[in-house]
Amino acid sequence: MTALWWQAGVIYQIYPRSFQDTNDDGIGDLTGIGRRLEYLVSLGVDAIWISPVYPSPMVDFGYDVADYCDVDPRFGTLADFDDLLMQAHRRGLKVLLDFVPNHTSDQHPWFVESRSSRENQKRNWYIWRDPAADGGPPNNWISDFGGSAWQWDKATRQYYYHAFLKEQPDLNWRHPAVQAAMYDVMRFWFDRGVDGFRIDVLWHMLKAADFPDNPPNPAYRSEMGEMHRLLQLHSTDQPEVHRIAADMREIADSYGARGQSERVLIGEVYLPVDRLMQYYGDTRPEVHLPFNFQLIDTPWGARSLAALIANYEAALPSGGWPNWVLGNHDRPRVAAKRGQAQARVAAVLLLTLRGTPTLYYGDELGLSDVGIEPSQVRDPRELREPGLALGRDPVRTPMPWDESENAGFTTVKPWLPLNADWPTRNVARMTEDSQSILTLYRRLIALRRNCLALSTGDFVLLSGEGEILAYERRHDAERLIVALNFGGRPHRLQLPDWARGSRLLLSTVDDATLVEGGAILLRSNEGVVLRAG
Repeated sequence: MTALWWQAGVIYQIYPRSFQDTNDDGIGDLTGIGRRLEYLVSLGVDAIWISPVYPSPMVDFGYDVADYCDVDPRFGTLADFDDLLMQAHRRGLKVLLDFVPNHTSDQHPWFVESRSSRENQKRNWYIWRDPAADGGPPNNWISDFGGSAWQWDKATRQYYYHAFLKEQPDLNWRHPAVQAAMYDVMRFWFDRGVDGFRIDVLWHMLKAADFPDNPPNPAYRSEMGEMHRLLQLHSTDQPEVHRIAADMREIADSYGARGQSERVLIGEVYLPVDRLMQYYGDTRPEVHLPFNFQLIDTPWGARSLAALIANYEAALPSGGWPNWVLGNHDRPRVAAKRGQAQARVAAVLLLTLRGTPTLYYGDELGLSDVGIEPSQVRDPRELREPGLALGRDPVRTPMPWDESENAGFTTVKPWLPLNADWPTRNVARMTEDSQSILTLYRRLIALRRNCLALSTGDFVLLSGEGEILAYERRHDAERLIVALNFGGRPHRLQLPDWARGSRLLLSTVDDATLVEGGAILLRSNEGVVLRAG
């Protein structure tokens, strides 16, 4: 195949508040991202996805948008963004923005108008409903941050719907004017040269038109958080959302059709695989990459992962390109969930499976979740449901760059605390260490870039036993074997006949792995890449 950039490339997510501060306020900014572009080039990634930088009251740290066509002063200016985009493109880096179409801030001018009166022309740009017969909320829907998803507006005597915080009212995507306005937002950024969007909570955007109650979740446990008390049967994943996704894809494709670089749409969709696949599109193409989050939550063992990979590959529609994710700004870091040794194995898995990998900033350093004292909590989810470990602050902490004060992130107190081991777990120190996880990531990404078998080649699971997962990647005559030991004991893996005489390209431990007699001796918690022939 002739791969497009988003198929062969590696995407790197930046949480801008935590990447690099340049104006001494303890918060990262766009100029800071620009200052660190050479690091991203040296890492070898192909595209950066920047979490929201739009003007916002920051009740949910940028996911409450007050203006879709500008930059929040905390991060800089629109001119700063244009400069960053230019600098990135000069270095061959693509730039993706977070698009937040499901809801706005309650301070967005659209919502200010909408709640001003029932007669306002933007009233139906949001979801307003009369009270139930008892005067309470229109139905039983629960906010993803806990509590009713309906907020009473005393002035106009109706409820408005918010899937998240009450300060984040949901747009009414059944209204043609809303669709037109939001499609214009996409065009605004595409016209500036943005290479694509990650679409926030895509599966939330349409709700059942008659707003029936959601059914109870028979598997609910209190530690899951209140949002899981009900199944989101009617408040998410409605059939009509696919037309919206297809319209967005048509806009993105129109830019590529003008002879410009291919634009990409990535959809945040937390659904079972069979429903996830529908977001590739059927009669009309939808998002290029519906995010595949399965590696985050699946039981971490060779057999369960083998089954997951096989089922995902088998479910892909014709022409659908796979993708893989180990973490993001909402989920625990891979090193926290799997430990440092298995975080290295996970890096090999992420970067050698077939499909586009997305890497979360700091995972290449083996950052773990950072302990946040109660007085330091900033995340509204943790503040609303304390004690359930649902808070996202631990995975949004500042990037440690070097051994200087505040790890080179800022000259003042950072908005969230640094990882406790930052004096040793930082970019500068780990760059000098040939055995660091950062060096491993660099080697893996370079290997992926130089081997078509890894970047775009075919994938075949090989027979494995116990805690060994093995698979082949191949392109024409190039054949590689990836073997991963998810256990704490050494294991001898017999290689296929065609792989006799393979040589070691990379190991997560060191390059002393023994390959002889048609077999490889994998040490505990080791992952390797071999080249046949």
